Amino acid sequence: MKIVVTIPAFNEAKSIGRLIKDIKEAMGSSRYSYSILVVDDGSTDKTAEIAKKSGAVVYSHPKNYGLAETFKTEIKKCLELKAGVIVHIDADGQYLPKEIPRLLKEIKNGYDLVLGSRFEGKIEYMPLIKRIGNAAFSKVVSQITRIKITDAQTGFRAFTKEVAQLPVISNHTYTQEQIIRAVKNKFKIKEVPIYFAKRDGESKLIRNPFEYAAKAWINIIRIYRDFEPLRFFGIFGSLIFGVGIVLGLYLVYFQFFGGGAFRHLGLMMLDILILSIGLQVIIFGFLADMYAK
Repeated sequence: MKIVVTIPAFNEAKSIGRLIKDIKEAMGSSRYSYSILVVDDGSTDKTAEIAKKSGAVVYSHPKNYGLAETFKTEIKKCLELKAGVIVHIDADGQYLPKEIPRLLKEIKNGYDLVLGSRFEGKIEYMPLIKRIGNAAFSKVVSQITRIKITDAQTGFRAFTKEVAQLPVISNHTYTQEQIIRAVKNKFKIKEVPIYFAKRDGESKLIRNPFEYAAKAWINIIRIYRDFEPLRFFGIFGSLIFGVGIVLGLYLVYFQFFGGGAFRHLGLMMLDILILSIGLQVIIFGFLADMYAK
């Protein structure tokens, strides 16, 4: 089977050459036919030039589109290269190329998607806010898939061309979407413990911890919305409907013990509106769940 090791890169001139060299060393000891693909996401440094000189196939975006679009380009180009298995590894050097054969071994053993789990292995350094965010993402994905996932955000994965052909729509939670869709399509998934090194330099993901936390929770909500619509809309609809019920009980009490609810005609109309909105949101959840299935 042909392996394509794919690397998304944006201004990684300092690390890309060394990473490609390490990948060649790791893959050179195996008998696999392989190639290395670098998708340059509009870098303004010499990332693309260094990658080409190091022997990688390079495809460059005309501008910076972000990780999700880069991942979609990776998949498209890997399939054009007739990849049987795709290994995705980040360009910053925090994942160790020498562990690629461990992921490929599990593919050979019959698994379709192999995740390099930092939390099952060893983490040299990770900011606390990122640890919390990753744990929250993994918990949500585990609840939706009903299988234990310890690292749903990992940037080190190996998967077959069949998994690669699954549609990935999200521009925010594409890693989690691939895992969820793989489970729902009955593909076999396994996590492998890996080493996660400290990044050399400032993280491009966490420049502002409060912004990162806000985006993380928004993306968690998006996952529930897209893959558990009945739960998502059911919870919000029930909360709204519950407010209407409480307000209605207050009006009933006022009718019998407070001189008549009709004195609060405006409040009655508001209660009817709240109940109607809550019921509509719940019904929408059922419709969205039906459509999702």
